[in-house]
Amino acid sequence: MVLLKGFEIEMYTGTPQGDIVGLSDKITTDLDGFVREPDSRNVEYITQPSMDYENLLCALLRPRKELRNYLQNLDNYTLIPGSTLSLQGSDASGGQSQRFLRSDPTNPYHDYIEQTYGTKVVTASVHINIGISDPEVLMRACRVIRMEAPLFLAMSASSPFLDSKTTGYHSTRWGIFPQTPDHVPLFASHAHHIQWVNEQLAAGTMQNVRHLWVSVRPNGDRRPYDLNRLELRICDLVTDPIALLAMTALLEARLIQIIDNPTIDPLTQSPFSPAELVTLTMKNEMAAATNSLDAKLQRWQDGSSILARDWIAELYQEVWSIAKQQGFSCFLSPLHKILREGNEAQQWLQLHKVGVDIQQVITQAILATQEREAELENKICSSVIG
Repeated sequence: MVLLKGFEIEMYTGTPQGDIVGLSDKITTDLDGFVREPDSRNVEYITQPSMDYENLLCALLRPRKELRNYLQNLDNYTLIPGSTLSLQGSDASGGQSQRFLRSDPTNPYHDYIEQTYGTKVVTASVHINIGISDPEVLMRACRVIRMEAPLFLAMSASSPFLDSKTTGYHSTRWGIFPQTPDHVPLFASHAHHIQWVNEQLAAGTMQNVRHLWVSVRPNGDRRPYDLNRLELRICDLVTDPIALLAMTALLEARLIQIIDNPTIDPLTQSPFSPAELVTLTMKNEMAAATNSLDAKLQRWQDGSSILARDWIAELYQEVWSIAKQQGFSCFLSPLHKILREGNEAQQWLQLHKVGVDIQQVITQAILATQEREAELENKICSSVIG
């Protein structure tokens, strides 16, 4: 059993010096396959669902290559890694991270977002979608992965800077992101999810069915009724496709394990009540946003304390044979490199600690990202991308 997988990738556009420039209105007009975010400084593309990791690798790279060529021709613009406005802040208005740059001034939902949340939502990220067609199995999978989502944040953290300053977070994005509604329960069943979503819509705590901003959620073509995939929303932007596919392989192998074993369920396997489990995982999310792989987390199974990197290594060992049996273990193995060398945020902070200024860190990352994409295109996707 291999599952369908797809990605929603949000990225910033700007100059090779790392200054972010809002271009999404132009991009979405001129290029197919790109979607506006409420703020014009980042743009989104969505990959077609696929079971095959090599196809997914090329699906991640192909739109990016097209976008890079377009940006280059526009005015030597480029794509900028990281999940926050790392360098903005030198202008007289108190920093562009304080100002919303609307991509579509006529969109009423964007009005609401700007007025309610301001620039806390102007972040770049990756959402990983994995197909599960049975709604009750999907709800159980969401319960488990919500408990373990902090591990994926720990691997993906890439936003330690804001307005040319360190923030004290490895993922500033998740540290400040307005999770909405304020309290989202662990859904005990599909019926519970439907009832809860309809209550939120009636109360106005959700503006529409998309307005459920939590680490993981069930998704589908007619929410909350027709659901067919788990959407992991907690990850910072992971620019290296190999690293992103490794995290996805870990998630898929864990989901296959959950599907095959109905006893894996926080509602039955944990000493904590459902409300206590939500509190526990939100604390873990904040710990992972602050210290990523070095965060001290609390296991949902028994409340014991464990470092994020050790929990990830344990999970890796637990699901390795599943990935091998299903033929995608080679895409899982690069996780070792993330655990050994650190995530993007940790690498950037290390450079900054030894005296490299933040702008230089970001400009180096811009170049490294571009070189990595070219290398992967040439090695794996040249015949497909052409």
